[in-house]
Amino acid sequence: MKHMSDETKGLWLGLLGVLIFALTLPMTRLATGTTEAPQLSPWFVTFGRAALAGVLSAAYLLAVRAPWPQASQRGSLYLSLAGNVIGYPLLLGWALRSVTASHAAVITALLPLATAAAAAWLMHQRARMGFWVFAALGSALVAVYSVLRAAQIENGVESGFGLTWADTLLLGAVLTAALGYVAGAKVTASLGAEKVISWVCVMALPITLPGTWLTWPEHSIAYTSWLALLYVGVFSMWAGFFAWFRGLSLGGPLRVSQTQLLQPFISILAAIPLLGESLDSMTLGFALLVVATVFMGRRMANAPNGGRA
Repeated sequence: MKHMSDETKGLWLGLLGVLIFALTLPMTRLATGTTEAPQLSPWFVTFGRAALAGVLSAAYLLAVRAPWPQASQRGSLYLSLAGNVIGYPLLLGWALRSVTASHAAVITALLPLATAAAAAWLMHQRARMGFWVFAALGSALVAVYSVLRAAQIENGVESGFGLTWADTLLLGAVLTAALGYVAGAKVTASLGAEKVISWVCVMALPITLPGTWLTWPEHSIAYTSWLALLYVGVFSMWAGFFAWFRGLSLGGPLRVSQTQLLQPFISILAAIPLLGESLDSMTLGFALLVVATVFMGRRMANAPNGGRA
């Protein structure tokens, strides 16, 4: 039996990372509960998951004897901290108290395109006009989906015609995560992929540890919500990045990153057994359309010959 090639290993690791990240949406909703039946506070979920990942990261960095980040690297790490440790999970947690995980999967499907746009801006990479066209088209599809959802009657009450507050939070989550990803990418070559997320989590501990203590729930919480918090802390915030970054390294970013197009569909499917959500045709249809724009947009993300602005 022939040994598996690095490219194939990279694809499988990339798929593992995507699977881990895809479960973040239903697991976060399971942890926070809904507006009608709240469980853990989104603040506690944000601090708690990062504190857990920070403790694991500290053990890992000590085990590999990683040197402290240089002063020139810390600015990017702090920006990644603000976006990926605080901004994204907090905004996502509050949004998921009001909308389903399937709904959120459609909005957050824009994340790969937003990350490419943030890279073009922060890393001064010139993108083709086609990229911006598909970015605008994807954003328009998300806006249309949000407006149609808001206009539907839910629980016998007319929700109104327009973007909901939860959708605004989800778009903010996409923006903060994209900025955090790009900031982390700027120091990945010098620090190493696994060490970037570990240092980000460790540097956040002075915030996340006291934040966890101050927001500790005072009422009884369902055990399933505690298990969901454990998942997003160990896997979504930490171990998933190990598989994802290692997959990108072995298989090549261009090929392995395309596996991320599966993420919204995995989130939608996972929400059915985990949360009892139903699979409706409108959500699935818009997810397909948004992913198609992301796929086409990412193919045009870089200008010919790697041009820079």
